[in-house]
Amino acid sequence: MFIQTESTPNPATLKFLPGQAVLDTGTADFTTADGARTSPLAERIFSVTGVTGVFFGNDFVTVTKADAIEWDHIKPAILGAIMEHYQSGQPVILGGADTTSGHAAHSGEDSEIINQIKELLDTRVRPAVAQDGGDITFHGFDRGVVYLHMQGACAGCPSSTITLKMGIENLLRHYIPEVTEVRPVGL
Repeated sequence: MFIQTESTPNPATLKFLPGQAVLDTGTADFTTADGARTSPLAERIFSVTGVTGVFFGNDFVTVTKADAIEWDHIKPAILGAIMEHYQSGQPVILGGADTTSGHAAHSGEDSEIINQIKELLDTRVRPAVAQDGGDITFHGFDRGVVYLHMQGACAGCPSSTITLKMGIENLLRHYIPEVTEVRPVGL
């Protein structure tokens, strides 16, 4: 098994491409080792000292490290953990555990606007962000302000504010006049 790695705009995050499907649908974000109990793969990766986050996309695993740790010191152990997992035959996510399409559910008077926002995010934003090892999902809409949740390489990325303001906000405002601003939220 050959696992490729790619850098991301976030220096604390690397993208690992195992050359096979990671998740069939949705994404999974693990921000703590305790939260990774539903994923044998995430648990293996969290066992590497210095790992602070694991994110799964369709065909990639994004790993975030502590600032005090150098990639040269933990990258071989992460590669080993991913390889061991795929050789074990265990599932990436245990049966019954949730993966998510990401977007928060919403109904009400702004449903049409929110459906347009989700459509633009799904067709224009999320595929590009996945290339960088992350995901951005709809969290809420209130009086012109769109709230988005950033995951994987996007969470904590130094360029995420620029991406939100100059990229996503401009795109949404262009297509949906009711949108006045985009803000990140933490979950």
